[in-house]
Amino acid sequence: MADFFEFEADFVDSLRCIPMQVRCKLDTCGIKLKLSDWNKMTTAERQALVELPCTTEIEIQSYREHIQQLILERTGIPATKLPIEPHPAWLDSAIVPASIQEKAQEIGVTLTQQDWTGLTPLQRFALIKLSRPGHENQNFNRAIAEFHLF
Repeated sequence: MADFFEFEADFVDSLRCIPMQVRCKLDTCGIKLKLSDWNKMTTAERQALVELPCTTEIEIQSYREHIQQLILERTGIPATKLPIEPHPAWLDSAIVPASIQEKAQEIGVTLTQQDWTGLTPLQRFALIKLSRPGHENQNFNRAIAEFHLF
């Protein structure tokens, strides 16, 4: 079953935006997907990207090949490859990234090690993405509340 966050509720029915779980899979397999390219895909293709597994090496390779083929078919341009983080911060429950601490402190929240450890890898991924400079950060506050971190 697909894991969508409450802060994604305004677009998950139509999948008009790329949900966090797909963004995590894209980072895992090292492929950049523009929103404009995502929106060229059919709803069924988007739903498949939500549902396809991307955890084991074989699944990651299969997902990468699938998304590369989709992007090429829909845009006529090969997918942009991104470097794959060998030890992604969202999989490290031992260290709260400084960027998250700083963003949380801006809204008066202090994240403890216990808070960070209690999150799922996908929740940690979401907070990392939502705390980045230049990102539309309105959902960071919503995610903090949704994850009961206030």
